[in-house]
Amino acid sequence: MADRPMRTDPNAAQPGRGLARRELVGALAAGAVVAASAAPAVAAPSARLATEEFRLPWSEPGVEIYVRNKRPAGTERFPGDRILLYVHGATYPASTAFDLPLGGMSPMDYLAGLGFDVYLVDLPGYGLSGRPAAMSAPASDNAPFMRTPDSAKVVGQVVDFILKRRGVEKIDLMGWSWGTSTMGLYTSTHNDKVNRLVLYAPQWLARTPALIGGNGPLGAYRSVSRDNAKTRWLTGVPEDKKAELIPPGWFEQWADATFATDQAGAKQTPPVLRAPNGVVADSKEFWQTGKPLYDPGEIRVPVLIIHAEWDADLPSYQAQEYFTKLTHAPYKRFVELGEGTHTVMMEKNRMQFLHEVGAFLTEADPQALN
Repeated sequence: MADRPMRTDPNAAQPGRGLARRELVGALAAGAVVAASAAPAVAAPSARLATEEFRLPWSEPGVEIYVRNKRPAGTERFPGDRILLYVHGATYPASTAFDLPLGGMSPMDYLAGLGFDVYLVDLPGYGLSGRPAAMSAPASDNAPFMRTPDSAKVVGQVVDFILKRRGVEKIDLMGWSWGTSTMGLYTSTHNDKVNRLVLYAPQWLARTPALIGGNGPLGAYRSVSRDNAKTRWLTGVPEDKKAELIPPGWFEQWADATFATDQAGAKQTPPVLRAPNGVVADSKEFWQTGKPLYDPGEIRVPVLIIHAEWDADLPSYQAQEYFTKLTHAPYKRFVELGEGTHTVMMEKNRMQFLHEVGAFLTEADPQALN
């Protein structure tokens, strides 16, 4: 099956007024008016962006991999150090987080506005990608799928697609949560295809119980409700800080967009989002038993680790210990943001997060090497 482009959608904004909202996919932009009034948008430096979508074939016939691209409109050629691919974590897709227009602007918009050719991928079983046959059966009928080596293989397929599309040899990579394991594993075996690596809330050896997966037998997938999602999001936040952490309307905008991507889960009462359990199986087999799934010492490109202090999913000690394992990175940086959780990218301090990521990716010569 050939790679299938879906559409290109330029969108305009007036300088100083933020990026124009646009219809993305399904319910992605639902609630944008509420969110835009809740907090002012911070305009990215570019006034016009173009959006393009692709579906790539996966190993299971009939299941496709969803890829989205945003870039400055009218530009088709980019150097490799201005091309970025993002992958999501264990439960929620990239398309409804990395490109969620909170306050009228998504992280993807922000980076594209800095001049980047930005891509995201929803792994099979997530978001706008296809659902494997195992998700049409009861979860208990099949083993967990989409293990970390599987997700790294998908990333490799998408990287090769981008390299060919743009005629470059290397690009930047970014992963969130379990996505850091996906990108870390891939980079450790494909340093020749990576410029710089951003690890947002990296996964490492656990000393505390996981917030997902439970203790029972693992089926092919698990189901999460909106209430579960909100409770997990706010775990670890001081009680007197919870009310102001997420600007009004932002959780609802994210949840509406995210849960709408699972049509079968949406038909249940209450509605749920189903997510593959491969990541949970890996956690139980490796991270929770003191066994690294891969060696960060094999990563030989510049690395940014960015984390927030109230992250209860992958606490600060994991990011700190991971940082020490990056023994062959040409340079590395650790940024710990205050008053944020595992989901700081969609909270009140999101612009601190985006500025740090943008600064790392755009700096020509870091001070450490001057």
